[in-house]
Amino acid sequence: MIRLFRKYHRFLAIAVSLPLILTVLTGMGYTIFDEWFHMGKFGHFLMEIHTMQILGLDEIYPVLNGLGLVGLLVTGLSMTGLFKKQRSMNP
Repeated sequence: MIRLFRKYHRFLAIAVSLPLILTVLTGMGYTIFDEWFHMGKFGHFLMEIHTMQILGLDEIYPVLNGLGLVGLLVTGLSMTGLFKKQRSMNP
């Protein structure tokens, strides 16, 4: 069972990494350029990329990011063994 979760976890990590990296970098870039350097037009452009409004995916992109992260959490936590039933040591 753990091998199956590792397989799914590996696939999810590869599939979700690019959108998450894009979300993180554009979110940080927005803060830096809009809040610190007061470059509002470039900050607005970064926010359009951040929400994928530029491609018309602004309604579903956050949901897909969230589902990908939930999938990674479920498969990752299941591999840790935190939810296994403990065997009693009494014979």
